[in-house]
Amino acid sequence: TPIPEALQNLTVEDANAIANVENKCRLIFSAVSMEKSAVAQLELDYAKKGLAVVSNNSAHRGTSDVPMIIPEINAHHLEAISQQRKMRGWEKGLLVVKSNCSVQSYMTPIYALIAAGYSVSRMIITTLQGLSGAGYPGPSALDLVDNTIPYIKAEEEKSEIEPLKLLGNVVDGTIVNAEGPKIAAHCNRVPVIDGHSACVSLAFDGVRPRLEEVKQIWQQFTGLPQKLDLPLAPRLPIQYCSENDRPQPRKDRDRGKGMAVTVGRLRPCPVFDIRFVGLHHNTVRGAAGGAILTAELLKAEGYL
Repeated sequence: TPIPEALQNLTVEDANAIANVENKCRLIFSAVSMEKSAVAQLELDYAKKGLAVVSNNSAHRGTSDVPMIIPEINAHHLEAISQQRKMRGWEKGLLVVKSNCSVQSYMTPIYALIAAGYSVSRMIITTLQGLSGAGYPGPSALDLVDNTIPYIKAEEEKSEIEPLKLLGNVVDGTIVNAEGPKIAAHCNRVPVIDGHSACVSLAFDGVRPRLEEVKQIWQQFTGLPQKLDLPLAPRLPIQYCSENDRPQPRKDRDRGKGMAVTVGRLRPCPVFDIRFVGLHHNTVRGAAGGAILTAELLKAEGYL
């Protein structure tokens, strides 16, 4: 098996071991620390070989024929795979990516409101992101003890652009981003090991939902993974906490085996319309678990 160009700096033994595994695989999860251009080429190389690639990396999130999936939100974007294969000459290969991990702490609750018929026009998001989201070794303990860091490289840009792709439509085999809502993001690294929280303020066009209706929408929301009863799909993808001081990472990040989004502190917003706090487990729903759920969806929908 030819060794992908991006892997040719590995030892011969390592590269051959990877090649031997490839011969037995139909699916590869991509989560590597390399230059972005090298990651992009590596994933295309594997898809060209006929493998399904589910990526945790950001290299192809902006590629128009590559679905960026949160399974409860935009499973229909998998429709782009047929055009992706046609245009790239792939018979069986495919490439699907996940969104940025912090986006998943708030986009499912927001999408649930949109799916219920409400038009979100503006969003202000302030994320409080756990240390594990930075990878290993991450920030020095001296940087985070008694401290927060109000900057994460490229995170705010991702948080303002990626939701528009999630909410976009498939047009002629490519994903066209939604025009709105307008989003302003503030992204912070905080001294929490696992768990990304987001403080969210929303403004609506036209009629805004009553608070009790918002809670009901969240508590009743399900997506295609729940309808298909996929193994890793949480029974309730959005779980609401009524306590004034929740959600909290230590108490709530493992809900739904780490695959649920927990929301709380729903209240009126004096500047916009409503505000709330969202939380998810960034290394489960936001990373490995989300990738597995996406692969389960691909299998259930006949792409593997």
